[in-house]
Amino acid sequence: MPEDPTDQGALRAAGQEIRTLMTEASKAGARLVQFPEGAIAYPSKHVMAAGADGNPVPADWSRAAWDVVREEARSIAALAGELRLWTAFGSLHPLTPPHRPHNSLFVVSDRGELVARYDKRYLSHTEVSYLYTPGREPLVFEVDGFRIGCALCVEANFPPLFAEYERLGVDCVLLSVMVDDAPRARVAQAYGTLYCYWVGYAVPAQFSATVPSGIVAPGGRWLAQCPPDGAPALAVADIDLDSADPDIGVSLRHARPWRRLAQGGLYKDRLVAGDPRSDIRTSF
Repeated sequence: MPEDPTDQGALRAAGQEIRTLMTEASKAGARLVQFPEGAIAYPSKHVMAAGADGNPVPADWSRAAWDVVREEARSIAALAGELRLWTAFGSLHPLTPPHRPHNSLFVVSDRGELVARYDKRYLSHTEVSYLYTPGREPLVFEVDGFRIGCALCVEANFPPLFAEYERLGVDCVLLSVMVDDAPRARVAQAYGTLYCYWVGYAVPAQFSATVPSGIVAPGGRWLAQCPPDGAPALAVADIDLDSADPDIGVSLRHARPWRRLAQGGLYKDRLVAGDPRSDIRTSF
């Protein structure tokens, strides 16, 4: 992923890599393909927010090759329409100067239309101090009747965001990251377990030796993962709300409804008041 948004050649190469994988995904029969955070550009703080003395300073976004970033995004959208393939990819979205850009996940439909953009809401200290403007809202979109939410990288460390998506009734959350971090992948599995939805986990290929990209099933099991060899690759899996897999079936048809019931006032009328055997907690 290009760390220098002024490097036009690197930006174009990143766009081409995305399009190559899109074509492979289409041949594999995919309906939606997900790419990591910053798939077109993920600026390094050392490139965009480093002062002359090496200390961090607010990024000068006027230096970025925004025209090339837009060209690559439009080319990706056009190919999505040709392939009839929903595509979610990370990139930057410039705001009106002097406001800093959003760090975003763009969602393009199988008609080649940009139908939604998720702007990262929870930023790291460096991101919010020197690089980006935070987003404001969750994003839920639908593909073939499946409701899909979006999250980016460090947001994995904010459980309320993922609980919010469960309340919004999503079937899957796309978690696109840009970090070499095994615990983050385990957190993705935990959300699949806790909230009983699928989680798409997309990470750059250079980090695959730690944990490669993959798809987590409701219940927390990896359905598919890319090879851990550092090469760009795809993990492909079917998402089926009527799945016959026992762990998925239990998660979707039993665990998730029960947890909603349990949190919706189930115990209110079952509580006992005034019983000393319940109220006194210092006796056996």
